[in-house]
Amino acid sequence: MAKKLLDAAAIRHEAYASNIANVETPGYKRVDLDVNFDTQLKGAVRKHDLQALNSLSPTIAEDKAATAVRPDGNTVILEKELMLDNKNGVEYDFLTQYLSTNLQQLQAAMKTSGS
Repeated sequence: MAKKLLDAAAIRHEAYASNIANVETPGYKRVDLDVNFDTQLKGAVRKHDLQALNSLSPTIAEDKAATAVRPDGNTVILEKELMLDNKNGVEYDFLTQYLSTNLQQLQAAMKTSGS
């Protein structure tokens, strides 16, 4: 599950970068991680469905909840994107540290059991 969350954080970063790059593009519609990913991930974890979990792949989709903030129809708010990208970066760093710690613990356990 942690790997899927890490994948999702990477995809979110791509979405936020695209939004920031297009903040001045007339008619641009804000994108984000597809909202179905969170629902599908929670469902797979709740049901302990490893096959469903492995088949999950986060994707970028238009944010249907975003409303136009300018007369040209652009739905990006730069300050919000920067804040979300920063938050996502913190979550990504946490997940990488979490996975690294778990791998180190597994390696230590394997060395101990192999002695």
